[in-house]
Amino acid sequence: MTKYVYLFKEGNAGMKDLLGGKGANLAEMTGLGLPVPRGFTVTTEACTRYYKDGRIIADDIVAQIEKALEATEEMVGKKLGDQANPFLVSVRSGAKVSMPGMMDTVLNLGLNDTVVEGLAKLTGNPRFAYDSYRRFVQMFSDVVMGIEKSKFERLLDNMKEEKGVHIDTELTADDMKEVLRKFKALYKKEKGEDFPQDPKKQLMESIKAVFRSWDNERAIIYRRLNDIPGDIGTAVNIQEMVYGNMGEDSGTGVAFTRNPSTGEKKLMGEFLMNAQGEDVVAGIRTPQEIDKLKETNPAVYAQFMEIAEKLESHYHDMQDIEFTIEKGKLFMLQTRNGKRTANAALKIAVDLVREGVLTKEEAIMKVDPRQLDALLHPTFAPSMLKDARPIASGLPASPGAATGQVYFTADDAANAFEDGVRNIILVRLETSPEDIEGMHVSQGILTARGGMTSHAAVVARGMGTCCVSGCGELKINEEEKFFTVGGHRFEEGSWISLDGSTGKVYGSKLPTIDPEVTGDFAEFISWADEIRTLKVRTNADTPQDSATAVKFGAEGIGLCRTEHMFFEADRIRAFRKMILAETLEQREAALAEIEPLQRKDFEAIFKVMKGFPVTIRFLDPPLHEFLPKEKEDIEELAAEMKIPVSQLEAKISDLHEQNPMLGHRGCRLAVTYPEIAIMQTKAVIKAALNVNKEGDTVVPEIMIPLVGDLVEFKYVKNLVVTTADEMIAASGDDLKYMVGTMIEIPRAALTADEIATEAEFFSFGTNDLTQMTYGLSRDDAGKFLDDYYAKKIYESDPFARLDRKGVGSLVKTAVRLGRETRPEIKLGICGEHGGDPSSIEFCYQAGLNYVSCSPYRVPIARLAAAQSVIKNR
Repeated sequence: MTKYVYLFKEGNAGMKDLLGGKGANLAEMTGLGLPVPRGFTVTTEACTRYYKDGRIIADDIVAQIEKALEATEEMVGKKLGDQANPFLVSVRSGAKVSMPGMMDTVLNLGLNDTVVEGLAKLTGNPRFAYDSYRRFVQMFSDVVMGIEKSKFERLLDNMKEEKGVHIDTELTADDMKEVLRKFKALYKKEKGEDFPQDPKKQLMESIKAVFRSWDNERAIIYRRLNDIPGDIGTAVNIQEMVYGNMGEDSGTGVAFTRNPSTGEKKLMGEFLMNAQGEDVVAGIRTPQEIDKLKETNPAVYAQFMEIAEKLESHYHDMQDIEFTIEKGKLFMLQTRNGKRTANAALKIAVDLVREGVLTKEEAIMKVDPRQLDALLHPTFAPSMLKDARPIASGLPASPGAATGQVYFTADDAANAFEDGVRNIILVRLETSPEDIEGMHVSQGILTARGGMTSHAAVVARGMGTCCVSGCGELKINEEEKFFTVGGHRFEEGSWISLDGSTGKVYGSKLPTIDPEVTGDFAEFISWADEIRTLKVRTNADTPQDSATAVKFGAEGIGLCRTEHMFFEADRIRAFRKMILAETLEQREAALAEIEPLQRKDFEAIFKVMKGFPVTIRFLDPPLHEFLPKEKEDIEELAAEMKIPVSQLEAKISDLHEQNPMLGHRGCRLAVTYPEIAIMQTKAVIKAALNVNKEGDTVVPEIMIPLVGDLVEFKYVKNLVVTTADEMIAASGDDLKYMVGTMIEIPRAALTADEIATEAEFFSFGTNDLTQMTYGLSRDDAGKFLDDYYAKKIYESDPFARLDRKGVGSLVKTAVRLGRETRPEIKLGICGEHGGDPSSIEFCYQAGLNYVSCSPYRVPIARLAAAQSVIKNR
C-alpha cells in the first residue's frame, strides 16, 4: 500500500519531491535534534491523487491521516478536541519548490466553543484563548470557506475604533469575545450554518483547502512565471501549534542568516512580541529588528544564533528561518533556502566559494539565471540623485531603481500594461498574494506598511523588482486612487521614482544609467564560462545593441534583422520607391540608394563585433509592412512620389494578404525580386571587405529566411554566391563567408538532410516554427491563452518556453538529419526561446552549437548554459 503520510521523524531533506520543501526541512531539523513542534506531512502524491479522484481525499489516505494524528497526539500528550488539555495544530502548504504566499495556511485549528474555554482556563490567559479562536475563525472562513477576509478585518477595525485603540494587542479579553461573536455571526450569514465545531472535520476540510490552493489563480500565475510544473502538487504539513501571542514573553519572527538584499554575512530579521506569524509577514504591525531580541531575551537570542549558524552550515546556503517563542521557549517552524536579490545571490555564492563551503559548480547551481535580469537594467544616475529631494523614505526591501506611473490596484496595473503602459509603479497599503499579476508587470512596488520580510518585500526580491516597503509617511486612498505625502498629492498616472537600495521615494521621473558586469557578477559569470559548452550570441540590429551585448559577454550575433534598417527615416523613402516601382530598372535605382546605407550599418556592426561571427538575415517581412496605412500618410507619400493617391492605394491593396505570416515574405521575396537579395549581398560583402582591410577578420554568415524547399534555397543561394564571388574576385582579397538558412517551417525541419547539402548552417527561428507547428499567431494568441492556462490545456506560453514535445521534436529531427548530411554544420537558435533558461537546457540536450538572445539576456543565457552542463552530466 502506498504511504501517503509521514511523521516528521520519518522523513529527511532528501525527500523533497514527496514531502515538499517545508515538510522535508521540518523532518531534517527534527533529525538534527532542533526544537521543532511535532507533526506529520501529507505527501504531494496525496495531492495529485486528490485531483485524480475528483477532488476528494480517498478513505485510505484519511485513515493514514487519522493514524498519524493519533501518533502525534501521543507524542505531545494532548488530544484534538479535548477541552481539558486541548491539542491545536497549524495546517500549511509546502510544495517541492518554494512559492512564498501563493498557497494557503490555517492556524489554531481545533478550537471550538468549548475548547476555547478549556484553553483559557489551562493557560490562565482568556485574552490569548479568544484572540486565537477569532484568528482561526477568520482564517478558516477565508481559506477553507471562501469568505473574504476583508469583511472580518472591517469588523476588527470597527471594534478598535469603538474602543479607541490602534492595535490588536490593546483589545481586552472581553473585546476579543465580542469580536469572535461578530465573526461567527458573519460566518452564519455568509454560509447559512454555524461555524463547524468538530475538530476532525475542521482538519479534513483544511487539508482539502490546501490541496485546492495548489490550483488557485495566484499559484497558477506564479508557476507559469517561474517555470514550475503544474503536476507536482503540494504537500500539507499538520504541526503542533506553539504560540507567540501568549503575552510579552512570547513572540514570533522571521530571519535570514545573511542579508537577502545585499548578501552581507550578517543575520537579518524581524520579530514581534505577543503576535502570531501572519502579523509579521502581513505587515499589520511594524516589527522590531532581530538584534533587539538580544535585549528582550538574551538566552533565546543566543540559542537562535547558534541554530541559525548550524542550519546554514548544514544546508550550505543562506537560510530563511521562521520561529516562535512561547513563554520564553524557542521553537523552529521552518527553514528553507532564502529568497534573495540578484546582487545578494551572486555575493552569497561567491562568498561561500571563498569560505570553502561550496565548489564553483555548486555555487553556479545556487543562482536562478532569471534573477540576473535584475542586474542588467538601468539604475539612477548618481549625478541626478545629488539634486533630487526624496518626498518620503521607507525600507529598502528590494534593490534597483524604478521610474513609472502610479497605479493603486494590481488589476489597474495589469490593465495599464495591456494598454501599452510600460513604466508602472504599484502603490499599495500592503500587498497580498492576490496582487501577483500586477506586481509582475510593475517596474517598482511601494507599500505604506510592512517590513523587510513582508509579502511585498519577499515576492519583489524573488522577481528582481525594485521595492520600497513600510513607507508610513504615505496616506493612500486606494478607492479614489491618489496618495498624499508632505502636502503633495499624486494621482493615478503621476510619475514617481523608487530607489530600492536606499528606500527613498522621489516625486518625479529620474534618468538612469546602464549596468555593468563587474565585481562578484564578473567573477561568478566567469565560472559559468569555464563550464558551459554552448556559445552565446545576441540578436542585434544596431551597433549600439551589438556593443551592449559584447559588454555582457556575447560571442557573436545570431540574428541581425536587416528589415529594421529599412525603417530608418533616411532610407524608408527609397525602399518605398523600390516597392512602388513598375520596372526592374526603377527598382534597381531605388535599391542603389539604399545599398551604401546598409553597407555602413554592416561595417559599424562588424567593427563592434571584432571578428565574432555575425549572422545577417536577409529581408523577411512582407512588403506591405513598409507602406503607410493612414490616409494622411498615404496622401503625403503619393505627393512625394508624384503619383496619384488612387494609384498608391491600388498598390497597397494589391500587396495586402489575407494571411501575411504565410504569404509573400522571406526567401519568396528574393524569388520574385532577385535584385533585393543581390543588393543585400553587395552591402554585406563590401562591408566585410572594408572592415577586413582595417585588420579585423570578418566571416559573414548570410541567412536566407523562410525556406521550405531545397530548390527554393538553391535558387536564392545562387544569387548570393554569384554576386559575392564576383565581388571578392574583383577586390583581389580573400574573404570567407557562409550561406545558411533559418529552420522555421516544419517542412524544412523534416527535409533538413536535403537542405543541408547546400546550407552551411541552420538557425532555428523558433518564433515562427512555434507559430506554424501550433497554428497559432504570436500576435493574437494572447487574447485567449489565459483561457488555456485556466483550463489546464497549456501550462505555459509556447512562445516564451520552447514546446519540447512538438516544436522540440522538429528541432531534434532537423539536427539529426542536418548532421547526417553535413557533420560540421553549425547549429543555433535565434528565437525568443534563446534567452529562456529551460529552453536553453533543451538546446544543449539537442546538440546545438549556440543560442542567441536579446543583449540584456546574454548573461542569463551564459549561466543557464553552464547549469545545463551540470544538470545533464
